[in-house]
Amino acid sequence: MLTISVSAQTNSKLGHLDFAKLYSLIPGQDSIQKIYSDYQKTIKDQFDAMQAELESKYNDYQANNATWSAIIKQNKEKEIADLQDRMQAFQQNAQQDLQNKESELTAPLIEKAKKAVRDVAKENGFTYVFNSGDNGVTILYTSDNSEDLMPLVKKKLGIKEEKKEVKK
Repeated sequence: MLTISVSAQTNSKLGHLDFAKLYSLIPGQDSIQKIYSDYQKTIKDQFDAMQAELESKYNDYQANNATWSAIIKQNKEKEIADLQDRMQAFQQNAQQDLQNKESELTAPLIEKAKKAVRDVAKENGFTYVFNSGDNGVTILYTSDNSEDLMPLVKKKLGIKEEKKEVKK
């Protein structure tokens, strides 16, 4: 539960918006989605090629292992196991790579939206702007003249500042 107490003596001005909705309305989403989908497809195509290679090696092994010597069988089994390991590593790396690509593509639009929120808040004298989206309430903007309560709360709790040693 979030409780906000605003003194009548201050000129605090509060605002809110659904940041996810704002983000979804910013022009450029289609091109970002297209770039991401194309990137995702290249990764999927590479994985599909590895899958086809695995199936081919496995089918060859199934068809011919009865006629192979022990050393050839061992070598073919190792090839299949190595390919499976590479595929597993590829999948893990691909997930991280896709997340990084998504962040790379969306970061400029997110920053553009954040800047617009900050600018509008400053221009219109808002002290705080809250995100009222589905994930609960978070602060999107705090004015420079808002007060940090940390020193007062630390004093109330009896927490003293730790002095940092200066190394020479």
